[in-house]
Amino acid sequence: MTALSDASWLYPLKGLVYFTSHPFLYPLLRARLIPAALLSIFVFTTLFVWTYLPQVAFLALFHGRDLAWINGAFLVLGEGAAVTALLFEAFFVDETLVDVFDATLINEGYRDLVATSRTLGPAACDPVKELGKPTTSAVYSPFSLRQIIEFIILLPLNFIPVAGTPMFLIMTGYRAGPLHHWRYFKLLGFTKKERNNYVSGRKLQYTWFGTVALVLQLIPVLSMLFLLTTATGSALWVARLEEKRRRISDDTGSGPHYDDNPP
Repeated sequence: MTALSDASWLYPLKGLVYFTSHPFLYPLLRARLIPAALLSIFVFTTLFVWTYLPQVAFLALFHGRDLAWINGAFLVLGEGAAVTALLFEAFFVDETLVDVFDATLINEGYRDLVATSRTLGPAACDPVKELGKPTTSAVYSPFSLRQIIEFIILLPLNFIPVAGTPMFLIMTGYRAGPLHHWRYFKLLGFTKKERNNYVSGRKLQYTWFGTVALVLQLIPVLSMLFLLTTATGSALWVARLEEKRRRISDDTGSGPHYDDNPP
């Protein structure tokens, strides 16, 4: 049961529950909610009005009429997710994601970890109010042109009957998963080699996390909410990893430690 509750694919869902049950995080959503919701509605409405039927007609050549309607929807949703992700960057959403991530870690008892990268005010019942200015570069997930290009390249997988859409989601999740812990790696001061070693020992876990996060991102209008709740889930997973990392460090009597093999 413990292994199931720690499954990486659950953390984006845990983040949703955690976010909705901790009101101190709400102001971070309200600050972006209206413009992001309007933007999301505009993007998805435009894509469905102008591109859905042509893509369904094209997919029908490969999938048959019934599957074409379903896979066409996933194709348009994927395109919409890519467009909104780029536009959300213009709304400086990444700064908000960093705040959500850091506030969750503080609330989970890892104030010292967050303090390595930003100033913190006096301890309070509202972790968001403790957040000061970053002292180093604060990025939740770096903009990756390579990831956008790969996303576009993988979109044609949806043309493959039945298996195409799941393949697209999993392969995209494989690339996106580790980026959700970019902030964590920076807080630990990992070098590129250490980061790659850490990720390589947890490829499957990051793939499932990234896949579920992507599926949530495909839900129109709620994309902005799920961006924030996934950041919350990412921080909850970090809290679990930190608990294990620090326990190992205490047992060995050594300094900071990371294990290439997942706990």
